[in-house]
Amino acid sequence: MAVTLDGTTDRQRDQMSALLELQRQAFVADGPPDVALRRNRIDRLLAVVLENADDFVDAMAADYGTRPRAGALFTEILGMISVIEHTRTHVPQWMRATKLIRAGRMIGLRAEVEPSPLGVVGIIGPWNFPINLVVLPATAALAAGNRVMIKMSEITPRTAELLKTRAANYFDPAELQVVTGGAEVAAAFAALPFDHLFFTGSPAVGALVAQAAAPNLVPVTLELGGKNPVVVSPDADITRSATRIAQGRMINGGQVCVCPDYVYVPADRADEFVGVARATLREMFPSIVSNADYCSSVNQANFDRVLGLIEDARAKGARIETVAPPGEALPDHRTRKIAPTIVCDVDDTMHIATEETFGPVLTVRPYHRLADVVDHINARPAPLVAYWFGPDGTDFRSFVQHTRSGGVARNDFAAQMIPSAAPFGGVGRSGMGAYHGKAGFDAFSHSRTVVGSDLPFTITGRAAPPFSWSMRATTAVALTMARYRTRRRLRPR
Repeated sequence: MAVTLDGTTDRQRDQMSALLELQRQAFVADGPPDVALRRNRIDRLLAVVLENADDFVDAMAADYGTRPRAGALFTEILGMISVIEHTRTHVPQWMRATKLIRAGRMIGLRAEVEPSPLGVVGIIGPWNFPINLVVLPATAALAAGNRVMIKMSEITPRTAELLKTRAANYFDPAELQVVTGGAEVAAAFAALPFDHLFFTGSPAVGALVAQAAAPNLVPVTLELGGKNPVVVSPDADITRSATRIAQGRMINGGQVCVCPDYVYVPADRADEFVGVARATLREMFPSIVSNADYCSSVNQANFDRVLGLIEDARAKGARIETVAPPGEALPDHRTRKIAPTIVCDVDDTMHIATEETFGPVLTVRPYHRLADVVDHINARPAPLVAYWFGPDGTDFRSFVQHTRSGGVARNDFAAQMIPSAAPFGGVGRSGMGAYHGKAGFDAFSHSRTVVGSDLPFTITGRAAPPFSWSMRATTAVALTMARYRTRRRLRPR
């Protein structure tokens, strides 16, 4: 069943509330699903994507204007399969209860912690990977035994409408629902009393989502962005580093939350780095305007915003190098394509120094001491990923130890996401909570402690009056022993 929300805001809110109640009643009536049903739901969700992959790629291209078909298939569709298969394989293991105080079972005391589903999970998706970044959290929520409602991004409306229509062919509305609509629908969706709310997007909107969820005390997972720093170490291979960094910056036209944003390069090798990056970008894109492999800005607002960052930096003294093919006039407003741009001589008065670029722009900063780089990174909000290019040596381990980020990748774009079992998430302003692998299952589960006693006497009832002489004496002895142990541990060595 497909759901279209229209009419007034009150009507939209009522419709979504009815959908939530439908799923909650089904969840309560049916109880936690078994392994077979959870896997079946995961399989159906994967089938929605795989059996309609070509249509999804076409819809995303139409939403963007130009989005490379091969790139979309690789990052949007194939990129999620290993994580989904890992989750499906491990669901039985993750569902098992953890036994506690095993020795107590011999005398009639049984204790365990069992993961239980939360109920109904709401997912608000982004526009940059509109399928991948709703299907992966939905997979984790279904694996944990929940029902799911998905709010698709209004910035990619064709993709949103297609997922809504196709998912309805695979799922009962009480299992999974897809909702479409504009910003007002998203705001109403975020305010619903879900059992958990998952959001992927910008820190600014993430803060609004958290505020909307707060009155209902809905726990939230926020997957946000940030300016991801890259450090090229003094002993790095400059050619390899510059080539890979330039390539990573141009994935999806730079519209990726884990893209390298600004690069610290040893001052005496900065020109060499820029030269290699420039040559790499020229080789990647001999043409841009008519090139089907060159991704457009998703809409006019993002196109204008990125150009505004570049022009603000130029006006404040930055050195701007536009890597445009000969004979092409860029930026091109008709296709919303911006040429790869390298920005040097940046200072903190420029907006590009603090705002996430989310476009085909790379900022290069020379440095003299690694300690200064670490200080500069730590003075800013924690990024989603910190990059290091160079060997795995003392400098790298010190960098990992003394900086804070959602993840760390060395010598390759998004390397922290390669292991399917690795948790993915930010810290501080780049996010709250994590998913992928068991982290996703845990995010949408409640660890429920279940303890039962068949003992012929009560353990905790001794805390109720009247208090016997033996209880008072036992308490005093236990307190004396605890003090003695603690004092011994604190004794100077």
